[in-house]
Amino acid sequence: MNNGLSGLGVLADPSLRDKVADWLLVEAEMLDDQREREWLEKLVSKDVVYQLPLRQTVGRGRGKGFVEGAYHLVESWGSLNSKLAQAETGHSWAEDPQSRTRHFITNVRVGQPRDSRVEVRSNLLLYRTRQDETAPQIFSGERHDVLEQTGDGFLLARRVVYLDTTAIASHNLAIIF
Repeated sequence: MNNGLSGLGVLADPSLRDKVADWLLVEAEMLDDQREREWLEKLVSKDVVYQLPLRQTVGRGRGKGFVEGAYHLVESWGSLNSKLAQAETGHSWAEDPQSRTRHFITNVRVGQPRDSRVEVRSNLLLYRTRQDETAPQIFSGERHDVLEQTGDGFLLARRVVYLDTTAIASHNLAIIF
C-alpha cells in the first residue's frame, strides 16, 4: 500500500526502493567487515551530517522524547575521518581490538526523489561484542537518512539515528550506526 501513510508521504517506486535497500545492505556489510575507511571514502558525502540525538523519557502525548539540539554524537566527514585515523594508529583504546558488529537493517521506506536526493527510513538492530566480553551490546532504533543520487549510486548526505533507549549501556560510541 503506497497511499502516503508513511512519515515520508508517498513512497518511491519499487525499483528505487530496491536500489536503496541494496545500498543499505552493502553499507552494513562494509561496516560489519570492518571496512570503515572504505565506507567513508566510497559511500559518504564530504558534506555529511551524522547525528545521534539525546532521548529522555516523557509522558504520553509529549512526543518521542528527543531533546532538540542535544546529541550523543554530531559528526561531519572530517570528524569521522579523524576518528578512523586515530583508530588506524593502533593506539586507540576505545577500539583496539576493534568491536565486532552486526547491522540488521529492516523496514526500509524510501520517499520520492527530490533534487537528486532521497529520504530513507529504516530500522536498525546493531549487535556489538568487544574483546572477550560475553554480554553483547544491543542497540535498536530508526535511522533517518538522506542519500544523494550520483552516477555511481548513492552517497550518505545525512543520518540521524533515533535510538529506542534513553540510557546507553556502552563504554563508548566508537562505532558507526
